[in-house]
Amino acid sequence: MKPRLSKLGEKLCASTGILELMDDLGVAMSGTEKLLMLGGGNPAGIAEVQAVWREGMQEIMSEEGGFDQVLGNYDTPQGRPEFIRALVDFLNRNYGWNIGPENVAITNGSQSAFFYLFNMLAGEFSDGTMGRILLPLAPEYIGYADQGLVGSLFTARKPSLEFIDKHTFKYHIDFDALDLSEEITAICVSRPTNPTGNVLTNQEVDRLSAIAKERGIPLMIDNAYGAPFPGILFRDIEPVWEEHHIISLSLSKLGLPGTRTGIIIAAPEIAKALSSANAVASLANGNLGQELVAPLLRDDRILDVSQRLIRPFYEQKAGQARAWLMAELDDDLPYCLHVTEGAMFLWLWCRDFPITSKELYRRLKARGVIVVSGHYFFYGMDGDEPQRNECIRINHSQSDEVVREGLRIIAEEVARGYGEA
Repeated sequence: MKPRLSKLGEKLCASTGILELMDDLGVAMSGTEKLLMLGGGNPAGIAEVQAVWREGMQEIMSEEGGFDQVLGNYDTPQGRPEFIRALVDFLNRNYGWNIGPENVAITNGSQSAFFYLFNMLAGEFSDGTMGRILLPLAPEYIGYADQGLVGSLFTARKPSLEFIDKHTFKYHIDFDALDLSEEITAICVSRPTNPTGNVLTNQEVDRLSAIAKERGIPLMIDNAYGAPFPGILFRDIEPVWEEHHIISLSLSKLGLPGTRTGIIIAAPEIAKALSSANAVASLANGNLGQELVAPLLRDDRILDVSQRLIRPFYEQKAGQARAWLMAELDDDLPYCLHVTEGAMFLWLWCRDFPITSKELYRRLKARGVIVVSGHYFFYGMDGDEPQRNECIRINHSQSDEVVREGLRIIAEEVARGYGEA
């Protein structure tokens, strides 16, 4: 039986970039097909970090009633009280944030958190006006694109470009082009930026924060890869907090994506609203990730795991992958790589490319290499942006053998594409 779908049902069931990405990821990671997985955002299996989580599981199992308590009981819709208290104390102790438990809400992954937040803060309001989320630096995270329940929630701005050398560039926010109309009801950035690995400078964040504060709207900062954990940042960045900020953290890139644990730090009214949404949509949150990580927050070991184990691992992987790809690509080709400042991606821009990034994705998939076509990351923008069809995102978190072979094939297909000019 084929059900009749509502407008919302049709939207949720439509083909989207994030659906394609997660389907590719699931197939590749299941091992049912031999694929070189350079798409998706699955974190690497870092042996020393995995040992931390195994030890944590053993501690839970050894405590009397610990296993049964974690798996056998619902937590509050806000999250696990012991975890929230440990998080609040950690942030206040290390960064002087002066927040309380009322500023925190836990969700079933940060993807769920942003779904709630975007539709609370933008869309159609009771007075008939329409609010939108400003993305000041496009391209931006693929997972935001289709989360609006009413209309198009996003308006994005093109970046300014800094060319560092022949094959390296960096995006910056073009503040002259921000143009905050009255319909802008929140600003959102990821830091590091997914897909490019760009890290907004402190000055850029300060300017965005001042703009948001003056307008009386929230500034949302997605730290899924950033500070203070998991710390996949190759520049020293201190996390910032103000009352009008909405800060998102996640346990996924710590190596715990299966626990589906997202963290929001915001004004008490927003945290309470998220707790209400949790109660309606999912009753409560997963317990396991919170129980595993709480001890590391209490004694600051989370910083050691992030700074001593996770950051160096990905920094080395990023540098090696970049070197391998540049060695495979013809130096005379007009390609550019975004400067690598964080996250787990290379952002390859094939300038003046004769074929589209979607066609390049198809050709690579046919050869067993999975990447993400860049066109999915350019949404909320008016007019035609040539980069939309000239970029791909490459995940370098898999084994060296997988990454190197995948990059070799990518270089071959890029050369083939240029050869069709």
